[in-house]
Amino acid sequence: MKNSVKIIMLFFLSIIAVSCKNEDKSPSYHKGGMTIFTDESFKSVTEALAEGYMINYPETKIKVVTKKEDLGFLDLLHDKARIAVMSRNLSPEEIKAYEEQVDLKFLPARFAADAVVFIVPKDCPKESISMEEIAQGMQSEEKTFIFDGANSSNLNFVAQKLKKQPKDLKYSIIPGSKNIIEELGKYPNKIGVIGLNTFSRPYDKESEQLRSMVKILPVENKGKLYNTDSENLRKMNYPFTRTLYFLTNEGNFNIANGFIRYSCTQLGQMIVQKEGLQPYNLYRREVQMR
Repeated sequence: MKNSVKIIMLFFLSIIAVSCKNEDKSPSYHKGGMTIFTDESFKSVTEALAEGYMINYPETKIKVVTKKEDLGFLDLLHDKARIAVMSRNLSPEEIKAYEEQVDLKFLPARFAADAVVFIVPKDCPKESISMEEIAQGMQSEEKTFIFDGANSSNLNFVAQKLKKQPKDLKYSIIPGSKNIIEELGKYPNKIGVIGLNTFSRPYDKESEQLRSMVKILPVENKGKLYNTDSENLRKMNYPFTRTLYFLTNEGNFNIANGFIRYSCTQLGQMIVQKEGLQPYNLYRREVQMR
């Protein structure tokens, strides 16, 4: 009889052990790993959010991989990452491809307002640039504007703003936004085009060093000058304000959707603000007095 009881107990213990083992291996928002593809222009804010998430959930491992925006989107469709960070609006054809290949509705998770900025060396006499100058310069054989490469978020966004295809625009290339800042002084009469998040962190030494080398040109639109302060980003007055958003191919609430939720809630939005960008979701601070 005692042997029978022992056998029954061992049987139930083995079931519990297998159950626990399966539970450990099951996907979850608070453990496991994933890859995020992000354009170099908003790598900093993506890495900061990933670090914040891993601190809150130590059993997670998030790998942030730099990839040109268009290529990152295509690789997301082919399941090479769980999340891609985007800035430009997708075409109806791209949205259709996303919904068919990923088998999810297109629901962009917006989390920050960034900007494409036009920069010149500190000692350059130029103080502003107009929308007309930008449009004309992008059609000029002089190739006045320097971008960080084809398929990049900065080129895509400027092209979309000008209602052009990137292939129809004329421009120069220096790979890497930081390289554009550091080498811009070698090319008189050229204007660099980078993402604000490249050097937007207010108290970061590297960002301070990069900012000290160039100045951001306010953009004139319809007779008014707009710079990239928080109010102009929040109200989207600055003509090249762009909204950053996440796309995922994860259908369940696992690590990818957990990370997206975290980034769009108050903790994540505080990280966005510390990065020098405008949070997309604003939270009112309430102080209760007794």
